[in-house]
Amino acid sequence: MEITPLYTKIEKLIELRKGIVVMENPEGFPTGESNIYMLGPNGQTLWKAEKPKSGTLFTRVRLNEDASLSTFTSDAQFCELDSENGKIISSSNFR
Repeated sequence: MEITPLYTKIEKLIELRKGIVVMENPEGFPTGESNIYMLGPNGQTLWKAEKPKSGTLFTRVRLNEDASLSTFTSDAQFCELDSENGKIISSSNFR
């Protein structure tokens, strides 16, 4: 499947059974949107990742053994996301 980014360039793709998790580069990405989202097999957006704060963007994402997603944000937060729906399972601040 050809993936076209919404706003910036694609930084990372994670293929799962349900679809592909996309993380776009946070530089230049609109802060009102989430730069991590999942696309289904036909290209439709299945979910956009919940953000811990409205102006925050994600800077890293990785898949864990339990199929959750570990993320870091532009304001030094670590979040674990549910890969089924993009909702925050847990979060903590590094400051």
